[in-house]
Amino acid sequence: MIMGLANSLGMQVQDPAFWLPLACLAVLWVLLIAGAILDGFDLGVGVLLPLAPPAARQQLWMHLGAWRDANGAWLLLAAGLFASAFPAAWGQVMGRLYAPLTLVLLGGILRSVCFEFRYRARPADRERWLNGFWVGAVLSALGHGWVMGRIATGYQGGVTYLLFDLMCGLCALATYIVLAASWLSARLHGGLQQRAVNWARRMIPWSATGMLAVAMTLGLLNGGVLHRWSNGGDWRGALAFWGAMLLCMIALDFSLTRRRGLRRSWMPCILTLLLLFLMLIGVAFSLFPYLILDEVTIWDGSADPASQRLALAAAVVAVPVLLVVSLMNYRSLFARPKESEEY
Repeated sequence: MIMGLANSLGMQVQDPAFWLPLACLAVLWVLLIAGAILDGFDLGVGVLLPLAPPAARQQLWMHLGAWRDANGAWLLLAAGLFASAFPAAWGQVMGRLYAPLTLVLLGGILRSVCFEFRYRARPADRERWLNGFWVGAVLSALGHGWVMGRIATGYQGGVTYLLFDLMCGLCALATYIVLAASWLSARLHGGLQQRAVNWARRMIPWSATGMLAVAMTLGLLNGGVLHRWSNGGDWRGALAFWGAMLLCMIALDFSLTRRRGLRRSWMPCILTLLLLFLMLIGVAFSLFPYLILDEVTIWDGSADPASQRLALAAAVVAVPVLLVVSLMNYRSLFARPKESEEY
């Protein structure tokens, strides 16, 4: 595939003008996937806060404190890499995604402000900041789904496509709830753990609907994507890919509905993470090598090789540092809860 692309562009694989955009794109997708998945815990717990009993909200809030500050760095670094490595495509992509990305940005700012001010607020005012955090989490989750919907429809306009984008936003919200609830079900016990299991089970159908809708829309509205998934021997890989997603979804529902005694189990959380990862990898494969489907390839939007070398070097240095910092912050993510954290 790579050799064919190089030949079609009249380049050699070892030509920096060919492989530098590929390397930048690979790092960009790593940053986007890491940001979506790691920030998903924050968004999901934030959405669930008002649904928990008042006495349990402080416990859920404590689960966010150790690691949520590292979440925004991934997407900020991804935006910087995109702007510096693909400047010719930056304006076109951002111009078509300004509304959902504005929603994501506003939600992120609101979450950060409410999270910090709640600790400094009087006890009587803390509920207001908690509600503000919930609003920010909902806005960010809807924005993520809206972005996915816009990409799947090829940035088409009109009321029908807007309704589809709204549906994708709601399904993204449900997916983040499944991720957070499946994680909480492994860390909690008693009544709050049962609530987390119920939250996850109720949102699984909506999450599956969103993933199926994005996949079908990508294929039906974009002939090149459908051709790639069904061309030659690729259909076997496509069948295995979607079969793996279906099995993960079934196993996730089974692991939540068949739990005996609600023992702590990380399987639902691991399956949800795997589903998110497969979904994002599938979208990346469908879009490649375009930044805007059938319009702008990564080579059309690329900066000159010298600028891309600089951007890639900065990313190669920043990503390991961010990864180490995140691992230090996230070491409590899958640790056993302390006695003081129990509900």
